[in-house]
Amino acid sequence: MVSIDVKDRKILYELDLNCRQSNTQIGKKVGLKKDVVSYRIKQMQDEGVIRNFWTAINTFNLGYSVFRIFIALQNTSAEKKNEIIQHFCDYKNTWAVISSRGELDLSVVLWVNDNYEFYRFWGRTLDLFEQFFAKKIISLYIKTIDYKKTYLLSDQAKPDNREHYRIISSTKKVDIDKLDYQLLNELAINARCPFIELATKFHCSSQSIAYRIQNLMKKDIIKAFRVNIDYPKIDLQHHKVDIYLKEHKQRNAIVDFMKTKSYLQCLNVAIGWADIEPEFVIKDISEIDEIINEINVKFPNSIQKHSFWIGNKVHRERWLPELSF
Repeated sequence: MVSIDVKDRKILYELDLNCRQSNTQIGKKVGLKKDVVSYRIKQMQDEGVIRNFWTAINTFNLGYSVFRIFIALQNTSAEKKNEIIQHFCDYKNTWAVISSRGELDLSVVLWVNDNYEFYRFWGRTLDLFEQFFAKKIISLYIKTIDYKKTYLLSDQAKPDNREHYRIISSTKKVDIDKLDYQLLNELAINARCPFIELATKFHCSSQSIAYRIQNLMKKDIIKAFRVNIDYPKIDLQHHKVDIYLKEHKQRNAIVDFMKTKSYLQCLNVAIGWADIEPEFVIKDISEIDEIINEINVKFPNSIQKHSFWIGNKVHRERWLPELSF
């Protein structure tokens, strides 16, 4: 575990709101000089607290649909499990591949241009590995609502409005050109890359890069520039929780209750899985029971059952299909 102080937490909070802020801008907000901010960010990178800087991209508006595959494995050696994971990681339209501990072993998120594209890929997958799948569930991803990392702040510093952004499945498609795609391709994995480096890479001016980024934000394609934190390094845990309700009409009231809480990091919405799919950042697993009990007190007899996932490893996560030109 790495020890970080209040100033480090404020820096992480600001980086997650917009990691393309300058160190001077961050310094003014947290009460530090820019050189000190730069030193602290570098130190957190060296210590592994900051994994990388990434861009939240609204791929729905680029014409993609999103499928999720949840898999419980059976009769698999370590080598076979790695082969299955690599199969999903190698697919160019893979958003995320995560292994976990719980009732399911793998969570896979895929983009597709149309449903038949998914059908063909899933068919190839079953031809190769079906005998190793004890359980497989397919879900259509509809929406994600992300919340600000207020668990990093003191109670006095927490904002009233916690919502950061939302990404919603849409039938509209926004047209962008090749350079925009190339720029998104770079920012997806390197959100803090300076304008000058991007300009050199794409043989244009810094002003042109700045204009294109602003335009992609106006078109609702770029939602945010963020920081990826290694939670165990700062004594926190990230868990996905699945809540099944006795009556679906209770859902909105429970969500409204949860979204005021600092532990809620994001809310996933899909067809074909749980009624409520929050992700929590908490101190330990026991807090999940406390949260569920709190919901049960506030909304008696509302929850039919719940389960949670502990992520072992993120094998791939990239908010844009990996494009080649």
